[in-house]
Amino acid sequence: MTSSENSCPTCNQELDWDGQYHCGGCERHYKKIGFCPDCDAELEKLQACGSASYFCNSCNELKSKSRVKFVFKTVD
Repeated sequence: MTSSENSCPTCNQELDWDGQYHCGGCERHYKKIGFCPDCDAELEKLQACGSASYFCNSCNELKSKSRVKFVFKTVD
């Protein structure tokens, strides 16, 4: 397994960015989705001033990026 935080879930190759996450090996696009580390609900990404925060609507609180569980899902 690669040490990259943005690796393909199928082949573990580093994902490129072309407006979406893209795997050159698998020829697929992916969407990066964050899940709450406490309740597993999908998080809302809040972007401001070049910084990203993650908010859980179930827990009603911000979650640290270092604790968020990220998953890459194939874009159809």
